[in-house]
Amino acid sequence: MYCMRPENGKKTPISSLGEFGLIEHLTRWAGTTHSCTVKGVGDDAAVTRHGDRHTVVTTDLLLEGIHFNLVYTPLKHLGYKAVVVNLSDVYAMNAVPGQVTVSLGISGKFFVEDMEELYEGVRLACEHYGVDMVGGDISASMTGLIISVTAMGESEPEKLAYRNGARPGDLLCVSGDLGAAYMGLQVLEREKKLYEADPSVQPKLEGYDYVLQRQLKPEARRDVVEFFRKEGLVPHAMIDISDGLSSDLLHICHQSEVGCRLYVDRIPVHEETRKVAEEFSMEPETAALNGGEDYELLFTLPGGLGEKIIGVPGITVLGEIISGKDEKWLITSGGNRVPLVAQGWNQIR
Repeated sequence: MYCMRPENGKKTPISSLGEFGLIEHLTRWAGTTHSCTVKGVGDDAAVTRHGDRHTVVTTDLLLEGIHFNLVYTPLKHLGYKAVVVNLSDVYAMNAVPGQVTVSLGISGKFFVEDMEELYEGVRLACEHYGVDMVGGDISASMTGLIISVTAMGESEPEKLAYRNGARPGDLLCVSGDLGAAYMGLQVLEREKKLYEADPSVQPKLEGYDYVLQRQLKPEARRDVVEFFRKEGLVPHAMIDISDGLSSDLLHICHQSEVGCRLYVDRIPVHEETRKVAEEFSMEPETAALNGGEDYELLFTLPGGLGEKIIGVPGITVLGEIISGKDEKWLITSGGNRVPLVAQGWNQIR
């Protein structure tokens, strides 16, 4: 590994690159030398070839204080979510997950019973999605709880969907609804601040069931991948929405070297999300575009398959892919077009 030595003596802040910029910068050298390596860095998962099947592998790191707050996150929910967010990446490749490994860094504030609760969530997720927990590691941590999950899955090579396959004329589609997880986080953060100011205050969480569920216990969209297989559909490109609709759509556009038109008034938003957004004086579409952690699937399909997808419950056509990699537009409800900007959640600021 080489080490950069700045000529002017000044070092580059990591925040100037951001998460994806840093990954791209650090892995410029990471080519492929093995014939069985199909896809390396840069997608929801890596892909390797094994006979007539392809294996996908993805890993995620969750850090206390960065990705979760144990003031309002039950350990069982956290264990469940840690598995689900990795399975979501496997489904985003249009593959079927089979195994996970779970590794932990544990500080001295935790007890055996705490870890039993965390692993109960891991067990429930594995049972629900039909995957095996096949290993992992445990170490001491000086900074709270660290969770690293790796997920593995399989697919026929012709059914895999990458981020770089979108083509002009494709329909831009999304599963489910967006923005709920972000609004659930806002509710939890508000109640945490009230509790910190006065520990005698009881949190008011009634009426927020949907947005809290989407934040604390999300689900991966196995049903969408099953729908694709049943209907014989293979997306040209696909990604799961973890960083926000705007950021993740721009990932597809960047890697596919295409543009897009995204219509604001087509973005699916749950009624409760709209209500909570109004409570926080926020446009619900803003939460959907920039909030993240929805773990819905954003994908493109050939325009000629419109009759197979338009009107399918739980799937919305948001717009279309266009030629011109600099033509990335957000079309307002009034018909105006404005540049689509990535304002989603960035772990490294």
